[in-house]
Amino acid sequence: MKRRLLALAFALVLGVSWIACAAPPADDLGIRDGALAPCPSSPNCVSTAARDSRHGTEPLVLAMPAARAWPLVEEVVAALPGTRIVASTPDYIHAESTTRLMGYVDDLELLLQADEGRVAVRSASRTGWSDMGANRARVDELRRGLVAKGVVE
Repeated sequence: MKRRLLALAFALVLGVSWIACAAPPADDLGIRDGALAPCPSSPNCVSTAARDSRHGTEPLVLAMPAARAWPLVEEVVAALPGTRIVASTPDYIHAESTTRLMGYVDDLELLLQADEGRVAVRSASRTGWSDMGANRARVDELRRGLVAKGVVE
């Protein structure tokens, strides 16, 4: 009986995890009114547009002309572990990043703000409440990669 309950609990956790991993992209992805969507109230989102400490991160200020920087930004995004670019335009990148342990898919968005000499970033989980810091770590790794290539300050 105990073994059967344990097997049932495992199957339930596995099923819920699979459903969470297969979640579709959020409806608010993309550029709206010249900006990326704000973060929800849950702590599983990080954005350069957010002003609170839970969601906010420093803006990515370009250290070179935008036309030269953008292809390098795309290169660094594509090199992030578990990340694949699903859409790219001359001023927007949408990538899906899969977490290593559980295989959850998060959305990483970047918007080139050439007139301001910046790149706006938003990284958000598709499901759940907490992300155990995965989105912030991803944006930090992105920043380190861009600094290493001389793209941002």
